[in-house]
Amino acid sequence: MKILVIGATHAGTFATQQILTEHPDYDVTVYERNHNLSFLSCGIALWVGDHVSDPEKMFYSSPEALAALGANMQMEHDVLAIDPVAKTVEVKDLKTGNVTTDTYDKLVYTTGSTPIVPNIPGIHDTDVHLCKNWHDAKALKALAPTIKSAIVIGAGYIGAELAEQYALTDKQVTLIDGLPRVLAKNFDANITDRVEKLYTDHGVNLALGEMVTGFTQGTDGEMTVTTDKGSYTADIAVLCTGFRPNTELLKDHVETLPNGAVITDAYMQTSDPAIFAAGDTATVHYNPTGKNDYIPLATNAVRQGILVGKNIEKPTEKYLGTQSSSAVELFEHAIAASGMTTEGAKARGIEVASVTIEQDYRPDFMLTTTPVLCSLTWDPKTHEVKGGAFFSKHDISQSANVISLAIQTHMTIETLAMVDMLFQPNFDQPINWVNAVAMAAVAKAQEMEKTPVA
Repeated sequence: MKILVIGATHAGTFATQQILTEHPDYDVTVYERNHNLSFLSCGIALWVGDHVSDPEKMFYSSPEALAALGANMQMEHDVLAIDPVAKTVEVKDLKTGNVTTDTYDKLVYTTGSTPIVPNIPGIHDTDVHLCKNWHDAKALKALAPTIKSAIVIGAGYIGAELAEQYALTDKQVTLIDGLPRVLAKNFDANITDRVEKLYTDHGVNLALGEMVTGFTQGTDGEMTVTTDKGSYTADIAVLCTGFRPNTELLKDHVETLPNGAVITDAYMQTSDPAIFAAGDTATVHYNPTGKNDYIPLATNAVRQGILVGKNIEKPTEKYLGTQSSSAVELFEHAIAASGMTTEGAKARGIEVASVTIEQDYRPDFMLTTTPVLCSLTWDPKTHEVKGGAFFSKHDISQSANVISLAIQTHMTIETLAMVDMLFQPNFDQPINWVNAVAMAAVAKAQEMEKTPVA
């Protein structure tokens, strides 16, 4: 069988590995625009902040490694068009300019995503930087020792981490976002209020609820970013405003969401059975809602890529869906979540109940301890867990994985409250904080059910 893989970051790399592991006799060709693959862009801020031992280790695979498995690696090749009827692709060699046509039995579409660059005056005429790929990473790293100030536009994970690392390396930082809170799409205000205080305590200027209206660059290279509420000047401006799926080649050929993300079934097949999609180009099945959604995360891409390999010959293993579990460390605080926040549920038109507690992670008789802020959301009718989030100086990141398992298995708050978890004074309280927040949820649910509906 002849397989073409278009794009090899996370999904494409893992799909290629899995296909050739299970079917070493298959004819697999990989077309990739760049000269590298498998770059972990989540490490860019860490590298800028001097937390990376060797930047080459931010690549977990290579063209040579995939070639050793049997893949025909065509690096620096750009696919210009796909003809699903003829099962052909038109490909340009970016080194020579030559354009050729190739054929396929099955096509794996894993072209990833592209940073959203709004058409704002001055954005294309100034040195606004992005934070996505290896090229961006090298540019930001090279500039880091030379700058004294930075403007970061976008307070999602990428922008939040980059702003933190600039602040920790003694740069004057302004963090701008159109939403009223830092990490507003990831956490509710009970956590983001704490996060915002961390930024201001470290001298970061938060320009939240402000829409960027223009970019200008002085003769000395300084960047000025204008918003609807003010103006900010720094040595560098970095745009971190999210991503859109690279799906132009499949436009009008397969079913997509309005944003262009390719809809797949449980076996990663598109509406064209000969075309598979995975990673940032594709939708995910979001388990807290039971619906398709667009959530570009490396964890989703890796799992979907593996499933492409498992299902390339015939439907074999179903996609389990995702809880969108994630975490970040900011100013020595761990912040982790899985599933829906109350704001996320509201945006999707879904009713949830929620509760928040705070307790020390281990007993007070220990020489040291520190609080853990915990929140939980659940379906008020079924009591199924729908999401959870945690904030602490203690490493509570794995608690998000507990919530992920709870959502995956349709666990109720009653079960989560009583599920067996270890107690040892070095590690936690007699009642672990995950059990404790679930117990608080049970108590609140009981009170809600006692309260007559007006």
